Amino acid sequence: MRNATLLVFALAATACRARSPSNGTPRVDALDLAQLVPRDSGSSALSGARFIGEPSVLLFWLKAADTLSADDQAAAFDDLKYSTEQVAPALEGAGIKLLATNSDTVYVTLPNKRFRPILLSGLDYPFGYLLVDPGGPERILTGVYPDDELMDELRAYFDLPDDTSSAQPRITT
Repeated sequence: MRNATLLVFALAATACRARSPSNGTPRVDALDLAQLVPRDSGSSALSGARFIGEPSVLLFWLKAADTLSADDQAAAFDDLKYSTEQVAPALEGAGIKLLATNSDTVYVTLPNKRFRPILLSGLDYPFGYLLVDPGGPERILTGVYPDDELMDELRAYFDLPDDTSSAQPRITT
C-alpha cells in the first residue's frame, strides 16, 4: 500500500514538474511541491528543522498523511498544489516567502537571537499552511483551503491589499 502511494505521488510529481523549454531546467518561478512527497522517512532534505526569520507562508505535509488512503492523499495534494500556485504570485509581490517542509517542528527566529518552536504534528490534518510574521503570533491553517479562502486568510494575516495587481491607475483630467 505504501509503495503504491509513493508511486502515485512520484507519477504526479513527474507529470506536474514544470520544465523550461529552452534548456530543460526547472523553472524557479513556482514552488516545487513535488519535493514534499516523502521518498524515505530519513532521506528528505525538508524533514530537518526549518528556521523562519522573515514573513513566510510554510506549506507543510507531514508523515502522518500516510494514514489517509492513496486516493485521499492524491486529492489533498492536488488541491494544496493548486491553491498554493494561485496565491504564489501575490505572496511574491508582497515579499512574503513561500516555503515547504515535512518537519513536525518549525522554529521562528526572534529578535533576541532566540527561537520559538511551533509544533505541527497532532493537528486536525497533517497538511496545511503555517503563516509566520516574526514578532507576532503565527496562524496555522490545517487541511485544504480553496484558493479564494486561502487568499482571504493571507490578506487578513499579512494585511495585504485586496487588489494585488500591479496595474497603475490611469489619471484623467
